[in-house]
Amino acid sequence: MAVSYTSQQQIEVYRFGLPVTILVPLLAIFFQAFLPLKFEFFKYLDLPLLVVIFFAMARRNPISGLFTGAAIGLAQDMLGAYPIGIYGIAKTIVGYLASSLGAKLDVENAGARFLVTLGFYLVHAAIYFTVARGMVSLTLNWSWSRGILAGLANGVLGVGLYFVLDKFKQRT
Repeated sequence: MAVSYTSQQQIEVYRFGLPVTILVPLLAIFFQAFLPLKFEFFKYLDLPLLVVIFFAMARRNPISGLFTGAAIGLAQDMLGAYPIGIYGIAKTIVGYLASSLGAKLDVENAGARFLVTLGFYLVHAAIYFTVARGMVSLTLNWSWSRGILAGLANGVLGVGLYFVLDKFKQRT
């Protein structure tokens, strides 16, 4: 079985226009804040996390991924009921990890995008749970079955969302 290797020169780095860079995360945060109030199922989806993963993987720059995750996470914290910084910490780490992984791998097909999103959703949930319980002393309960199902739902939504957001990529 042959193993394919992707060199650094073969991996494309993308950038986005200023309106996309600002409007897409704001729309994701807006929908995340208000859709669960009307539709119960949306509380299991994390649209801002999907946007962080997409931008970090496309830009393939760990510092950019770190700042993207921090900005989106802190903005999401401001609309939430919990202390500011929990989503900021979790999304900062995921943004850094996703962009670092994006610099090593070319994740452009649906299967890879699904697995990456599922994995990063679980990493995000674990970091969020750890920070909320350990640093802020919130009483949260962890459920593996709910976490896996939510991760699968976010993976499916992420694959569709990423193909829509691919239309806004600009090569550097």
